[in-house]
Amino acid sequence: MTKSATLVFALRRNIISVAAAFVACAASLGSQPAMAASCRADAAASIDWSECNKRLLMLGGSILDGADLHGTDFTYTDLRGSSFKKANLEKAKLIRSSLASSELEGANLVKVEAYRSDFSDVNATNAKFNSAEMQRADFENAKLDNADFSKAELGRADFNGAVLTGTKFTKANLSRASFEGAKFTGSIDFSDSFLLLAHIEGLDLSAATGLEQKQIDIACGDDKTKLPQGLTKPATWPCPSDPEDD
Repeated sequence: MTKSATLVFALRRNIISVAAAFVACAASLGSQPAMAASCRADAAASIDWSECNKRLLMLGGSILDGADLHGTDFTYTDLRGSSFKKANLEKAKLIRSSLASSELEGANLVKVEAYRSDFSDVNATNAKFNSAEMQRADFENAKLDNADFSKAELGRADFNGAVLTGTKFTKANLSRASFEGAKFTGSIDFSDSFLLLAHIEGLDLSAATGLEQKQIDIACGDDKTKLPQGLTKPATWPCPSDPEDD
């Protein structure tokens, strides 16, 4: 083979190698999970933001109805006035996030981490908060009809003024939670819930289910608290004031 032919052959081989590498690269990029592109996309109904990093953002007023937000990190993010109807937020991180005045009707918040998060004035009718970590969460004036908080950690949570008809607190930790001015227009389930120093002053709990005397004995009520038939007010009521409640 002449020197000229050798050079032509080598050039062709290099061109073929470069073209093959380009095709392989393009195929690799095309095979990346759709999630990666979705993480960069703007908020929209039914979007897939699962496992995305959405920390420290201003996302108030977002429409995320039916979105897949499984495992999404919203730590310190402002989501006030957003809509999450029937969205999947299972295992999402909402630590110190604000969802105040948001729509959470039918949303899945099972096992979310929402320590000190703001859920005030939300509509969370039929939402699921099972096994959620929500210590010191704020549910003031929230609409929580038929919401399920079974096995949730709700120590020092604020339910003041909330609407709680049909709400389930089965096996939930409600130690030092406050229910001042909460509205019970029907049944509410406290089966096996932990009510140590929970504030139930002035509440009409006559239609509540699952309550036992041992739960009432460690809670904080007063002369205006109404209990289900068969339960009595302990002599320790009202409880001494807690400095952290001031």
